[in-house]
Amino acid sequence: MMFDGTPTIIGHRGCGSGPAENTLESLLRAVDLGLGWVEVDVQRAADDGLVVRHDFTSEDGSFLVDGPCEGLLRIEEVFEALPDHVGVDVDVKTVLEDALDPRTAPLLERVLRREARRRPLVVTSFDPALLLALAGTGVPRGLLTWLWFPIGHAVATAAGLGLQAVALHTGSCEPSPKQRPFADCLEVAHKAGLEVMVWCPQPGDLPKYRAADAVIVDDVPATLTAWEEMAAGTG
Repeated sequence: MMFDGTPTIIGHRGCGSGPAENTLESLLRAVDLGLGWVEVDVQRAADDGLVVRHDFTSEDGSFLVDGPCEGLLRIEEVFEALPDHVGVDVDVKTVLEDALDPRTAPLLERVLRREARRRPLVVTSFDPALLLALAGTGVPRGLLTWLWFPIGHAVATAAGLGLQAVALHTGSCEPSPKQRPFADCLEVAHKAGLEVMVWCPQPGDLPKYRAADAVIVDDVPATLTAWEEMAAGTG
């Protein structure tokens, strides 16, 4: 099992999305608030550096993969700064150039093999091909879903690919007459050996996902407060 507790709270891009996201300051702030897991976005630059950034472009509008990683936060720096007990969800963004030269997976493989010796890790991605390419690392892998991606398809796909987790956007979990209820999908996912991560729930929505294995949240302080209130029976 990757996660202890129901659910484990993971800081989305550190303490959440926004101006400080994917920075050491935000990541360390989440740890200071008591989180044992954080999530970061990773993609490659032209010089094969693995940089921590969600968008494919830099502040000046240039594509990261067209330039060097100089001046950008690298995943190795994140690992060096975080305490060894803190788990990291590495959300990998493959780039267009991987269609012709799929270098992102082998670059990441070396880093993951080394880092997995000292801390909990999970790799998530919208790209099933990348997840399959990282099978030999021994690091758990989880399929990310886009907003409103049918939850049944996501669970079946993740299980069929031999992954260890499925990471569902809350939009995929909303009740709908055209798909199975979240509770049913959660039960099937667990029977298939998958851990279920839900990303971007609002603090007030935590009761909906209390049976999930992990929640990846944008507002860490508010989520922790809501979790304490829920545990105490006051929320």
